[in-house]
Amino acid sequence: MMESRLNYFDNAKFLLIFLVVFGHVIQPFISNNVHIMNLYKFIYTFHMPAFILISGYFAKGFKRKGYLITISKKLILPYLIFQVIYSFYYVLIEKNATMTMNPLEPNWSLWFLISLFFWNITLYFFTKFRPIYVILSAFTLGIIVGYEDAINNFLSLSRTFVFLPLFLIGFYLKLEHFKAITKPQIRIFALIILTLTFNLYYHVNFNYEWLFGSKSYSHFETTSLSSALSRVIFYSASLVTTICFLSLVPRKRAFFTKWGTRTLYVYLLHGFIIQFMRYSEIVKWMEHYQSVILFTILSFLITLILSTKVVIEITKPLIDLNFSHFPYVLRRSSLER
Repeated sequence: MMESRLNYFDNAKFLLIFLVVFGHVIQPFISNNVHIMNLYKFIYTFHMPAFILISGYFAKGFKRKGYLITISKKLILPYLIFQVIYSFYYVLIEKNATMTMNPLEPNWSLWFLISLFFWNITLYFFTKFRPIYVILSAFTLGIIVGYEDAINNFLSLSRTFVFLPLFLIGFYLKLEHFKAITKPQIRIFALIILTLTFNLYYHVNFNYEWLFGSKSYSHFETTSLSSALSRVIFYSASLVTTICFLSLVPRKRAFFTKWGTRTLYVYLLHGFIIQFMRYSEIVKWMEHYQSVILFTILSFLITLILSTKVVIEITKPLIDLNFSHFPYVLRRSSLER
């Protein structure tokens, strides 16, 4: 039972981190290819919401002694380290780039680390109340913050508020809920819903940045009651497609299951490859071969390479902050030579 449970969540995490990489790989091509744009919107509707929901599910032990110290070490310290590393990296790969290093403005995908830290902190307050009130309050907050321009990328506050309901829903879910949605008849229904959603996006024109949760309503339109309605619609789409995706995740062990335990490494490291590609001739070359198959293979290879033991051992000191491991890596490398 325990192994089956872990297999399911590890499978989900691998598939989601693959979609994260895939979404970043195809991003440079969305403006001039309607099919890639549609695929991009479809993926962003559920891939981070599903990641956030699963993160909430695994936050149930927040009352354990030392939990706050553990997540601070796991999230905040790597966040600060990679903020510095990415700041230097951008100077190296961007032409005429100037050094900007602001720990309060997350670089690229690092927003997830700081938001995840804040979501965990909110549990100390929200869990004092009934779940239904907590979730409704979180949705209300996520809708209201859109009217405030000051709540933006600073400390990832906008995304923190907007995606908080998904984290809290995940926290309150139980294992039997995941079992229920993976029943064969539910999976058929989920596949139909996802297919309809994907095709619907061809006929509905909207700014994909709505899906990021990082912009105030004024970025998209004149703020009005319709702005709140738009966020409600996106909340609904994200929640439904997230459940449908999780319904389709295999419960048995697969060839990629073990890689699902290494998603943090892929998440933090894939930006170096993606950003290098975007500022090199690789993207220009790929513009002539805008094939979903090519993008899929490339994304899978990036995900696979960053999940290997070699990469894990080399980067472990920076991500897990286990510097005692680093001399071992050096000794092993020396012996292998």
